[in-house]
Amino acid sequence: MRTQPSQLLALASLIVLTASLSAQQPAAPKHQDTEVYEPVPPIVTPGATDAAPPSDAIVLFDGKNIDQWVSTKDKSPAKWTVGDGILTVSKTPGVGNIETKQAFKNYQLHIEWRIPENITGTDQARGNSGVFLASTGPGDDGYELQVLDSYNNKTYVNGQAASIYKQGIPLANPARKPGDWQTYNVIWTAPTFNTDGTLKTPAYATVFFNGVLVQNHFELKGQTLYVGQPFYKPYDTAPIKLQAHGDKSEPISFRNIWVRELK
Repeated sequence: MRTQPSQLLALASLIVLTASLSAQQPAAPKHQDTEVYEPVPPIVTPGATDAAPPSDAIVLFDGKNIDQWVSTKDKSPAKWTVGDGILTVSKTPGVGNIETKQAFKNYQLHIEWRIPENITGTDQARGNSGVFLASTGPGDDGYELQVLDSYNNKTYVNGQAASIYKQGIPLANPARKPGDWQTYNVIWTAPTFNTDGTLKTPAYATVFFNGVLVQNHFELKGQTLYVGQPFYKPYDTAPIKLQAHGDKSEPISFRNIWVRELK
């Protein structure tokens, strides 16, 4: 039987249409489409315990000396007391706060602290100190993570242990009793600034207190102030600072301090 030209044209059109539809269909997905092989994350050897510094950490205090620290006031060698593997705040007049020799931007911080078992005082006058996640000037300039005895000690909630002082109220209070060691594990994301000094991105802090999440990517409104409203002032990198608070209670101690720089 002879095929008519009209039938050939229809067949050709069908073939073209079928090919066109086939070309428009996406290829079936493959597992390789979503697999990434480069760059390979660097190998980091973990510490013997979760509290021990990993292989890429900068050890700021290992119980032996305070060579990594200076006086905030004049950058002279730090004059706090080291003994039995711990670092104790000096409340001697004129000694004051200490800070790291090295400046940091974004990092992971591990630090342990202890309120003396014989602590006296109440409210903010009971083991008061602070970890300044960025020290931006003399005295208490910067961004403070509060240290305080918050075990059966009533105070304003944005000033208790693990608060971002006067800004971030902790999500929980897992404080141990005086005499026991407490642990902060912190992720600090530094603020960034435009070339004219205006804020580009704010600072963020995530804090675990004795293994409990107490600050969940908290956005800071600026520097932490005792009086007044927070504000930002430009900086690039900054030391980590420990506070020698002026309250009359017995001085607190620190140990096992290390930091991992983050990009």
